[in-house]
Amino acid sequence: MKRAEQVTFGGSGLDRAAYLRTETATLDQLWCSAEVQIVLLWRGKPLCVCKPGHSDADGLAYLQSDHALVAGRRHDALFLGRNAQGAGYFAVSLDDWEPEDLDASSLNSFLDPSEQHHPDLPEVYAFMELRRVMMHLSAREAELAATAKAMLGWHASHGFCACCGHASKVEQAGWQRRCPSCNAPHFPRTDPVVIMLITRGDRVLLGRSPGWPEGMYSLLAGFVEPGETLEAAVRREVYEETGVKVGEVGYLASQPWAFPMSLMFGCYGVAVSEDITLDPQEIEEAFWLTRQEVMDAIAGNHPKVRAPRKGAIAGFLLENWVADTLE
Repeated sequence: MKRAEQVTFGGSGLDRAAYLRTETATLDQLWCSAEVQIVLLWRGKPLCVCKPGHSDADGLAYLQSDHALVAGRRHDALFLGRNAQGAGYFAVSLDDWEPEDLDASSLNSFLDPSEQHHPDLPEVYAFMELRRVMMHLSAREAELAATAKAMLGWHASHGFCACCGHASKVEQAGWQRRCPSCNAPHFPRTDPVVIMLITRGDRVLLGRSPGWPEGMYSLLAGFVEPGETLEAAVRREVYEETGVKVGEVGYLASQPWAFPMSLMFGCYGVAVSEDITLDPQEIEEAFWLTRQEVMDAIAGNHPKVRAPRKGAIAGFLLENWVADTLE
């Protein structure tokens, strides 16, 4: 797919400079440089600059290593890579901070609207949910934020050795953990997910999961199981959730999806049946929409289906299907 790298979180060409992950002295120099750009996250929410007088983000907020919130955190920092000028990108988690008057109930909502302002930062700086701000970030900012969120989330949930249960230690500038007891190495996980544009003639299959916001429908998706190809996963997931059988399957584009640590494989599939039998545990409703109906939904004119969420690969694929630009 020619437009594949235009998907959100992909295509910024970040130099991850993996060869530097064991070069402690070089990383120390990059950290102390006046040009360093440090991404700060709190519970997976990146620190952003807010537009004055607006609720939208205006991009990531970068800190330097002498700022009080990151000073002394060099060895806890994740090395993300370098920019074109050679300056380093790092990420730091501020999860040990507890905001005053925190409404914890909003933090795990589908689209967390809350903002957290740290007293040691300018008022226009706020920790904001990545789903909410992803379309306001540049391609580079989006890749940095997604990488940092996924990696720091992995560290938060994989602090102990899966072989012997001993607390593991961080290595390679955050890109590996090792058990000091049994010496087992542990690497960041990425969960493969298929999300599929299933068509039958001039119609596409859409569905919604229980609990989604009213009017929100999307392409079907599901995790790839061990020992399974992408093609088999597409056919299995569609049949399990809707009873629709799929013949030809192909790959279109991928998207890193740091919620929490997935890689979405965007595929197409040609349905060879159309009758729908739902799995109510997975799908609340599913139906076929014509190309014109999808166009109406994208334009905000459909009576039932709201416009696809900007930034997600489902909307990206639907927009390209409508425009006939999937090739």
